[in-house]
Amino acid sequence: MRLKNKVALITGAGSGIGKTTALLFAKEGARVIVNDLSEQHGTETAEEICEHGGEAIFLRADVSVSPEVEDLVKRALARYGQIDVLFNNAGIAGVGALHETSDELWDRVMNVNIKGVFLPSKFVIPHMMERKAGCIINMSSCIAEIGLMRRAVYAATKGAVLALTKSMQVDYATYNIRVNALLPGTILTPFVEDYLKTSYENPDEALQNIKKRQLSGDLGTPEDVAKAALFLASDESKFMMGSPLYIDGGATFGKMA
Repeated sequence: MRLKNKVALITGAGSGIGKTTALLFAKEGARVIVNDLSEQHGTETAEEICEHGGEAIFLRADVSVSPEVEDLVKRALARYGQIDVLFNNAGIAGVGALHETSDELWDRVMNVNIKGVFLPSKFVIPHMMERKAGCIINMSSCIAEIGLMRRAVYAATKGAVLALTKSMQVDYATYNIRVNALLPGTILTPFVEDYLKTSYENPDEALQNIKKRQLSGDLGTPEDVAKAALFLASDESKFMMGSPLYIDGGATFGKMA
């Protein structure tokens, strides 16, 4: 029960890494506030937690819309009176080299991936400052550190999240608020599976090529990232501040011979 008596707010918790993390946090004793844009998926995550003996509620909000996020945080605090852990997990991908990226795609990915970290943090942090305690986990990516073909806007957002994490840590360290970032490699989520099916004539061949990016020779799983998030959320990581945590199978610092 590494998160016993803690309340965790997880954005984008209706599927993939967010859902897996929500289930793990609940298993470790946290009361989980499940946020997602999809009411169906978010409700399913909360119900699954409760079915397994945990405690969770679903609160819908678009993380890129300020009034919705402000209301989300108010409702969460009205229910539980505290938010100990904020996991800014919600995000979307954007495929294309810079000259191929439309204004609409650029704005949409920027809004979700950066503003979707800014707004939940903005409204949760004053509560954490008042309590002089809190943990914030921001979802970056190993792409913040390396180049990857046709991922211009996605890479830009994840680099911004990493830089923002470090700046936030400096601002809020005196309030006993820890801010760290997760930097996953390619994780086999439902989103990635769908991307492979819709973007390639031969999805199996594409999958094998993507696996070669990692020294591990395989993709990560949502469980791999969820366990890293659990470590950052728990007191076991109390000496980690403003740190990037890589869960990338060796993609960032390794290269196959």
